[in-house]
Amino acid sequence: MSLAAITYLVVGLTFALYIGIALWARAGSTSEFYVAGGGVHPVLNGMATGADWMSAASFISMAGLIANMGYGGSLFLMGWTGGYVLLAMLLAPYLRKFGKFTVPQFVGDRFYSKGASSVAVICLLTASLTYIIGQMTGVGVAFSRFLGVSNATGIYIGMGIVFMYAVFGGMKGITYTQVAQYCVLILAYTIPAIFISLQLTGNPIPQLGLGSDMVGSSVSLLEKLNLIVTDLGFAEYTTSVPGSKLNMFVYTVSLMIGTAGLPHVIVRFFTVPKVKDARYSAGWALVFIAILYTTAPAVAAMAKMNLHATVNKAVHSGGDMYATENSIVYDERPAWMQRWEVTGLLKFDDKNGDGRIQYYNDKTKNPEVLAKAQAAGWQGNELSVNADIMVLANPEIAMLPNWVIALVAAGGLAAALSTAAGLLLAISSAISHDLLKDMWMPNMSEKGELMAGKIAMACSIIVAGYLGLNPPGFAAGTVALAFGIAASSLFPCLMMGIFNKRMNKEGAIAGMVAGLLVTLFYVFAHKGIFFIKGTDYLGLIGGANSFFGITPEAFGAIGALINFGVAYVVSKMTAAPPEHIQHLVESVRVPRGAKAVDGSHGH
Repeated sequence: MSLAAITYLVVGLTFALYIGIALWARAGSTSEFYVAGGGVHPVLNGMATGADWMSAASFISMAGLIANMGYGGSLFLMGWTGGYVLLAMLLAPYLRKFGKFTVPQFVGDRFYSKGASSVAVICLLTASLTYIIGQMTGVGVAFSRFLGVSNATGIYIGMGIVFMYAVFGGMKGITYTQVAQYCVLILAYTIPAIFISLQLTGNPIPQLGLGSDMVGSSVSLLEKLNLIVTDLGFAEYTTSVPGSKLNMFVYTVSLMIGTAGLPHVIVRFFTVPKVKDARYSAGWALVFIAILYTTAPAVAAMAKMNLHATVNKAVHSGGDMYATENSIVYDERPAWMQRWEVTGLLKFDDKNGDGRIQYYNDKTKNPEVLAKAQAAGWQGNELSVNADIMVLANPEIAMLPNWVIALVAAGGLAAALSTAAGLLLAISSAISHDLLKDMWMPNMSEKGELMAGKIAMACSIIVAGYLGLNPPGFAAGTVALAFGIAASSLFPCLMMGIFNKRMNKEGAIAGMVAGLLVTLFYVFAHKGIFFIKGTDYLGLIGGANSFFGITPEAFGAIGALINFGVAYVVSKMTAAPPEHIQHLVESVRVPRGAKAVDGSHGH
């Protein structure tokens, strides 16, 4: 059977499974639509959270970014994993104890203010929409490769499928579908990694293979990779960091606290019956996530090694990387390169007209590398590989069996769809429930609210699809911006809402507004206003990364500091919260008195 036929078969079977589950578990009420009726088992909720968490950015893009960034890419692993621990320890159980469906509801009640709730809705929508742009980028990559169409067409098709899938199921359908998706995506991620680790190092465990010697030699995989990439003018794989060490630190902090402030993850802890189940869920989710996250560095290094070995024969033979005969002839390139060229995510530009592919860092300042390239007649790097394709292309590069390649396509689609659906739900509930029902139209019927939620989803996906066609960065980079926005706006507000009984509504509102605006100002300066190309204003802030060399993806941590500072000062200058609110804050922190979600909107 051909690769295309097997891919269609495997993807078709997994989709049939998801649709079957979604129909079986479809939502019949708003409680089931928003929080799955509050009756999901903690282990299943942990798996669903894992699928929700391991989005297109984690599955498709993270290993590609690590492959590109080398050691510095580990900040994604540290930030996202650390954020999850923070969420489980500091936020989830307390928020769950409030018994609210959504983050804006918590903010509205804790800060006794619809104004605070409205600002939280704006923060949530800004973070979720940015996040979903990253997902749509990943959806486009997965569908374009799967169907053999352009990236833009892949995004249009993905938009339609995500919409149908999220609208019909609501949270109940999404939760149980995500359990199935977790199983598909984790198998799709680990099975190729095991095969490739065996091929390169003889060790079937990828995590150990990363530190093992290459097959038939006494040189370790990472040592060999360092030699290859530095010889071609790239930074050493095991030591390179993105910008300065300060930037790497704040980038990690930003991802960490952004994780803990992301609304679509927080709402997951409202789907279990009790507070202690919320803690168990977070623990299980961490276990399920760790399986993928500990595999990603191995996938990244092995994918990079295999990519170089494909285009330069000297990687395995050990000869001169710059010798003419070692650069592969373009017309003899492997079939996987031809397939990815169709999507526009892999490009070849024959700059010296020799019909061979030269892949190196032509921006290097290393005079030795530049001299070798000049002597060999190389006139610039000729191959551009989008970081987002590395994981999906990895089994093809390693020439694994067709069923493994098909499984990875199914896993990529599962990852992209599951998180996009969860995000759409967070957006939908913020608009239909927190804005319309709670503030503008309190007499709205349950049916009307459900319809409003579905319309909100449709509008969100059109905006996200449009921006996904011209994303501000790779999928994981765009997602990092969303984390920065959540970190600077929602996280400080949630922390102070739980742990500082003196924090009042004036402080919370001022903090959220200051954190969000400062972060958006810095991000838009680099990426354009609302991420629209050509509207950036770097000149106004003194050039790229002008604030102590900090990149826009890392700026969320600075925004959070401003949020905390402004909120503290304003709260000291204004009246303390009412007595009953201060008692409420104290009672929420007592680790007893678990309260089940009763499924009504009245609490």
